Amino acid sequence: MTEKEFSRRDLLKVTGVAAAAVIGLQVYNDVSASEGAPTGGRQWAMVIDQNKCTGCGYCVMACRAHNDVAPDHTWNPVLEDVPVNDKKVYLPRPCMQCAKAPCVDVCMVGASYYRPDGIVMMDYDKCIGCRYCEVACPYSARSFNWTSFDAPNPAVPEWGEPEVARRPRGVPEKCAFCYQRIDRGIAIGLTPGVDLDATPSCVVACPVGARTFGDLSDPTSPVSVLLHDNSSFRLRDDLGTGTRVYYLPVKPEA
Repeated sequence: MTEKEFSRRDLLKVTGVAAAAVIGLQVYNDVSASEGAPTGGRQWAMVIDQNKCTGCGYCVMACRAHNDVAPDHTWNPVLEDVPVNDKKVYLPRPCMQCAKAPCVDVCMVGASYYRPDGIVMMDYDKCIGCRYCEVACPYSARSFNWTSFDAPNPAVPEWGEPEVARRPRGVPEKCAFCYQRIDRGIAIGLTPGVDLDATPSCVVACPVGARTFGDLSDPTSPVSVLLHDNSSFRLRDDLGTGTRVYYLPVKPEA
């Protein structure tokens, strides 16, 4: 291609490809470089016990109702894991609430951000729908709204009532640890992870107690006690994302 033939449009194409390559390198090779990750104060975390989870999906439905999620989106899927001794094993996967979140790193307008308590939030008014955060997330924890959700929510009222506003068309949405329940509960003196009205809806809905929620900064909280007394793992810990969702693995002898 001659210099004359290399148009402004071609330049933009090349620049765009180069930028995408740089972003990809940042996401997959340098995720530990996140800035602004919160420290100190309350730091919320969730522990999911694979020994107890039966794959019933109650958590999925409660999440859809309380967060008014469209039926074609799942913020909190329950995936089937590798069986152990012919026992079915399940892997629920909410947003991992990373301490070093790739989605926050790549957001160019500050729509993905950290709360002081570690919850990774979305400002849907700021979001421009570029979907960089969706691509950057190693856990596929975001769903993009291609259309507006205007119909009645089939999960309501059986699984709960909506507690947050619906998100608009053209933005990616995700789990935020039911921050609205946490904030409302704390305001009236409740303890998240102990008092049900201040605890994420998926934790409350679980009929077998497979999910536990609490403050990692408090050594007496339910999550701190579980993690102290049991072996645990986090998804893709090799990426250095510092997730705040922990799993208790299935014990073969059980």
